[in-house]
Amino acid sequence: MSSASAEKNPAGHSYDASQIQVLEGLDPVRKRPGMYIGSTGYDGLHHMVKELADNSIDEIIAGYATDVEIVLHQDGSVTVSDNGRGIPVDMHPKTKKNTLETVLTTLHAGGKFGSGGYKVSSGLHGVGSSVVNALSIKMIATVKRDGFSWTQEYAKGAPKTKLTKGQATKETGTTITFYADPTVFEAVEFDFEWILNYLRHQAYLTKGAKASIRDERTGRSYAFYFEGGIQSYVRHLNNGKEVIDEDIFYIDKQIKEAVVEIALQYNDSFTEQVMAFANNVYNPDGGMHLTGFRTALTRVLNDYARKSGLLKDKEDNLTGEDVREGLTAVILVKIPDPQFEGQTKNKLGNPEVRGYVEQAVNEWLNYYLEEHPNVARKIVNKGLLAARARKAARAARDNIIRKGVLEGSGLPGKLADCSSRDPANSELYIVEGDSAGGSAKSGRDSKTQAILPLRGKVLNVERARLDKMLANNEIVTLIKALGVGIEEQFDVAGLRYGRIIIMTDADVDGSHISTLLLTFFFRHMRAVIDGGHLYLAKPPLFELLKPGRKSSVFIYDENQLDEILDKEIADRKTEGKGANEGSEEKYKRAGFVEQKRYKGLGEMNAEQLWDTTMNPENRVLVQVRVEDAEKADAIFNKLMGTEVELRKNFIQTRAKFVKDLDI
Repeated sequence: MSSASAEKNPAGHSYDASQIQVLEGLDPVRKRPGMYIGSTGYDGLHHMVKELADNSIDEIIAGYATDVEIVLHQDGSVTVSDNGRGIPVDMHPKTKKNTLETVLTTLHAGGKFGSGGYKVSSGLHGVGSSVVNALSIKMIATVKRDGFSWTQEYAKGAPKTKLTKGQATKETGTTITFYADPTVFEAVEFDFEWILNYLRHQAYLTKGAKASIRDERTGRSYAFYFEGGIQSYVRHLNNGKEVIDEDIFYIDKQIKEAVVEIALQYNDSFTEQVMAFANNVYNPDGGMHLTGFRTALTRVLNDYARKSGLLKDKEDNLTGEDVREGLTAVILVKIPDPQFEGQTKNKLGNPEVRGYVEQAVNEWLNYYLEEHPNVARKIVNKGLLAARARKAARAARDNIIRKGVLEGSGLPGKLADCSSRDPANSELYIVEGDSAGGSAKSGRDSKTQAILPLRGKVLNVERARLDKMLANNEIVTLIKALGVGIEEQFDVAGLRYGRIIIMTDADVDGSHISTLLLTFFFRHMRAVIDGGHLYLAKPPLFELLKPGRKSSVFIYDENQLDEILDKEIADRKTEGKGANEGSEEKYKRAGFVEQKRYKGLGEMNAEQLWDTTMNPENRVLVQVRVEDAEKADAIFNKLMGTEVELRKNFIQTRAKFVKDLDI
């Protein structure tokens, strides 16, 4: 190395061609798996199943298959199979390998690049199957086509056997079994419910498709088949909600090479639920199809309201927010060349799709409203009611802003703030009542922990619009303490604390308060949850005390209690009565002289509350996540909505799973 180079690199490390890595084949996937499946955690693991199943769904969409099945095996492997055409097995002209091996071992190899394999597909990049192969310690692919069964085995992306010709068969299809690599993923336990929900979506989105799952670990199995397609989906999403009319607006329209399919129905709630899909792939961040839908919906409803005289000349147009209150809709577009943002396909970017959707909604929704004047009147009247509520809410917000209640430099009087002003090092405990609030204030680390005691049960926002929310002191206090504003002014960047921790008693009232607060965050501050800022504190259920000891042993659940008692008994080598033994005798044999069952945080003094629930070294926090927004919406509707029967059924079906019931 020259002296000039040495001066630029005083540490003496060389930087030349030898330092440049060239990753070949599937090596990039194993080197950076998160780039291809999003993460190596729970989401990434289940994305592997989705990548394979999406290929089967593409066969169904193309009209070559009717069934897709997923099997979870006892040994931890997963099988995805379909009755489609089967991946070709003849020699590939470019790679000089059989086509099955080419597809499963080469990035960007697939039938979705305009060569005629698929007109419409959910896969785009040609990396799905090969990525699953790369991140599996073992994969077995079996193809039925050309009159025979063909099998080949792989490991970590490389073929381990040659393509083997098996028995003759008249059937066709592809079956892939994979074993996720435990050295890549944080855990390799597959969630039956996640896969069940995924298959339910696919069955709703593909009329006439049968999607099934079988779990050999538990014996559970389920199959879906919906002749009504996305109309059935909308009906499912509105289950338990009071719809304004039983009729569902539905269009299925081909425009150029695209197909636009939309179903919508209104209910009496104050929130919208719109699911946008492109080629059966859910786009949680929307995209051009959602933009086109919203634009056209607002325009068509305003035009109809004007023509019918429901909206007067001097009145302002309804806003998009007004016309979407209580809306449930599913938007599905099928296009030959989808442009997704990223491999995880969260957002659709095709600009032409916006025009296709606008054209379809403009034409067919306008026609539908003219043909169904009673339904049209109900929809417009709901929008007019939402507009009046919006104006009332704005007046209420402006009023409390003038009074300096919601904004400004002052903080709520009941907030015991922390001295740190860095959100990354600050956390807010929302606690139940003044008693627990007093203990929390005395026991906290005042540098990083703020305490906000709330009086009684906060407003159930599931049944309240913004104007009613802003009339509730506890809700306003919470909004102001968080610093993010609300509705139009909401900005998660203003969040004053990196962690928001709900800390309530371990009883029925405490659970109710937690649910009310979770409803508020889910409906009005979803970004706080999605940003990973919301937590539930888990206070101990029991305190165990040994003779002569000043410190206690705190237990957080029933299973942990049994484990500790059994361990202490084993260590002490004491004999017992086994299954017929009473609880008091078991405590004694374990060497404990006292046990206390906690129900309220107020029962703890400041030192105990710190040690058990607030000390970062000892506490147990549960992070709140929304893994399935559709299911979360249904649960909040059941628990906090107006339908008593739904709530009763929910409680009855889950009563046998309840532990530590406070009666």
